[in-house]
Amino acid sequence: MRCLVTGATGYIGGRLAPRLLDAGHQVRCLSRSAGRLRDVPWTDRVEIVEADLNDPATLPAALDGVEVAYFLVHSLGQGDFERRDREAAANFAAAARAAGVRRIVYLGGPETPAGDRPSPHLRSRAEVARILLASGVPTAVLRAPVIIGSGSASFEMLRHLSERLPAMVTPRWVTNRIQPIAVRDVLRYLIGAAELPPEVNRGFDIGGADVLTYAEMMQRYARVAGLPRRIILPTRVLSPWLSAHWVGLITPVPNAIARPLVASLVHEAVAHENDLAELIPGPAPLGFDESVRLALGKIRDAEVETRWTSASGRDAAAEPLPSDPEWSGGSLYVDERCSPVQAPPDRLWRVIEGIGGENGWYSFPLAWSVRGWLDRLAGGVGLRRGRRDRDRLRVGEALDWWRVEEIEPGSLLRLRAEMRVPGRAWLEMRAEPDGSGGSVYRQRAIFLPRGLAGHLYWASVVPFHGIVFSGMAKNITATAESFRRGPGQPVANR
Repeated sequence: MRCLVTGATGYIGGRLAPRLLDAGHQVRCLSRSAGRLRDVPWTDRVEIVEADLNDPATLPAALDGVEVAYFLVHSLGQGDFERRDREAAANFAAAARAAGVRRIVYLGGPETPAGDRPSPHLRSRAEVARILLASGVPTAVLRAPVIIGSGSASFEMLRHLSERLPAMVTPRWVTNRIQPIAVRDVLRYLIGAAELPPEVNRGFDIGGADVLTYAEMMQRYARVAGLPRRIILPTRVLSPWLSAHWVGLITPVPNAIARPLVASLVHEAVAHENDLAELIPGPAPLGFDESVRLALGKIRDAEVETRWTSASGRDAAAEPLPSDPEWSGGSLYVDERCSPVQAPPDRLWRVIEGIGGENGWYSFPLAWSVRGWLDRLAGGVGLRRGRRDRDRLRVGEALDWWRVEEIEPGSLLRLRAEMRVPGRAWLEMRAEPDGSGGSVYRQRAIFLPRGLAGHLYWASVVPFHGIVFSGMAKNITATAESFRRGPGQPVANR
């Protein structure tokens, strides 16, 4: 069948598309920016269309000829996400009905127990489900609780809380029951839902083999990871709001995403029926311990396909990019550095492409850490999102507080800042041959201020640029040259 995958740049969509291909389906991916899918390994096997679910005029072409349409998008972490998701679902439902789509498949959240007041996150998921079920197109809504898989936001929360806190005072929601499910089981159900009988138009609970409290999940994670037993002391003092800030402090998940996730954990999330397993026969869902073991193995072997950071907010496409021939965005501040490198360009490129994450930023680590903490306090992403892969980058993926905006392999890496700043910022790094076997390293920091606050911000950080950016250029150069001297030689302080 021809399947449309929305959210193909996200955590689930980016894993579903290649598996639909492997199952023999034709796949069309919808994205606001086709370039975001340029570097994924399966890009030449799919059709990519540019469309925006909040712009109804772009949807007919995306849905033309589609038999099964997957709705895998949400605006979590963005302002007024309930309204945005409501509009996107309504637009998608109308366009799918007009295009003659045979089935919609939606991955939503668990139902809120009767008598509980749903969190905004779960309320929005339930509203989207109602809109799609009322679309006139047969719809399968898969209601998933916590998803366990390498790179998922829920798993990263669990992993970092369990690993970083041998003893913790926890909110009372850690005693609520949850039925976590492995990401591979979620994907199997999503693929199978494409072939459900046409009369099926309903929601389904999906879950793994175990029902646990969040405290038990942390203890069992610790056991699988080879950690000592955690000391967990539940208390009624920590409200969901305080819990979200606590999670944002300890884990890489920023407050904007941690808040709705934590608010959802206040409710129990246990499957009340198992009907989908009867309609989609297959192996029994994995247990929690095996799900964690598989996820940790993917992280250890650097085989994380997608991460929760894969999806980003809406791009400010109307604003000019630093690659434009003539800058049209008003005042522009630039810090440029250039250094000769006694090493070939491919060696220099290895250092450039490996920047960030555990490798650091090659200059004044304390300054980068302080700036990251300040960003977290301001509600930003901070410096702890890390890298998906130790050695390779893709266009569109997150790199600490940056987003990879452009890569010219062996030559150019351009990053767009996603920290909280009054303006837009980029960092460019280039490796160029010097004509004599060596290379030239070029570095450019670019800032487009927004209003007076933007100009004041740049003025306040200029004194640090001489230390941070010059040190960065110097240490990247030194590291590239140390590769040239061979293994075992010292590497520059990063």
